[in-house]
Amino acid sequence: MFKISNETKVGVLTAIAITLLILGFNFLKGKPIFEKTFKVYTTFKSVEGLSVSNAVMINGLQVGKVYEMREVDANLSAVVVTLNLSKNINIPDNSIAHISRSLLGNTTIDIDLGNATSYIKNGDTIHTNAEMGLLDQVKGSLDPSLLKINTALGSLDSVLKLIGAVFDPTTQNNFQNIFANLAVSTAHLNSLLNTQTGALAQTLGNLGSFTGNLKQNNDTITAIFANLKQTTGNLANLELEQTLTKLQSTVSELNTTLNKINSNDGTLGLLMNDKKLYNNLNSTANSLNLLLQDVRIQPRRYTGGLVFGKKDKSAPLMTPLPDTTTVLPEKDKKK
Repeated sequence: MFKISNETKVGVLTAIAITLLILGFNFLKGKPIFEKTFKVYTTFKSVEGLSVSNAVMINGLQVGKVYEMREVDANLSAVVVTLNLSKNINIPDNSIAHISRSLLGNTTIDIDLGNATSYIKNGDTIHTNAEMGLLDQVKGSLDPSLLKINTALGSLDSVLKLIGAVFDPTTQNNFQNIFANLAVSTAHLNSLLNTQTGALAQTLGNLGSFTGNLKQNNDTITAIFANLKQTTGNLANLELEQTLTKLQSTVSELNTTLNKINSNDGTLGLLMNDKKLYNNLNSTANSLNLLLQDVRIQPRRYTGGLVFGKKDKSAPLMTPLPDTTTVLPEKDKKK
């Protein structure tokens, strides 16, 4: 039976260990072992905070890692960063890459996708944006304050430790509760400042979306203000004040006329308000109606017998005959 020597076993195990060590080291450097990848390049003036194996992000998704960083020349005028992309994603060739530093110290390379129809191929270079993002500016403003807070907390911790040695156990427990509350508050502050899910990052993202919408609708807003200006100009040209003055004058005259009608001044006012005048007019109309009926029935009484023969000397008509406007009493109807 074939027997493997101990030296052979040691050599095989050593080769396997070296292979695993190399593969693990390459994996930590951002070199995937079994995934199919392609490399792209980008150039930055400064790569402060960036290191090999840092994540490459697109829309919050990790699509690769930083593979290598090397200087362009001896004067270190720029740094070429090699990106090892492991996701099969179409990246337009007008996309922009920039270094993003979170408020918690994490550094990534973010790629903002462009709108071109041609895409980056293996070995191409992505354009960069050297300006700091909004979160970087906020971080730059907050870092000095956080440093001062940390220094003050360190000094406070030292003082409280000295004072705690003097106080009784109950007071010491109170100080422990205070520090526990400070730890919870710090955790809440870290959650607030998180660049992915923090409320501050979401607020800044919403602000960016809002300003982007305003920019996209700039022409519409301009047209609205132009229409508003034209409308106010047309209103100014209508001489609205003069029109209202004339309308007020007309209403005043109408009120005066209605007041005269409601009073006893004038014929129309008397007709509407004086009952005696109405009764007189009604009586006159009845008398005229009676006279006309009598002339129609007894014409000889008024012609003196010249036209219809002998003059009629009978009594004149005292009660109007029934017609469409006159209704006789019941006693006259029986006759």
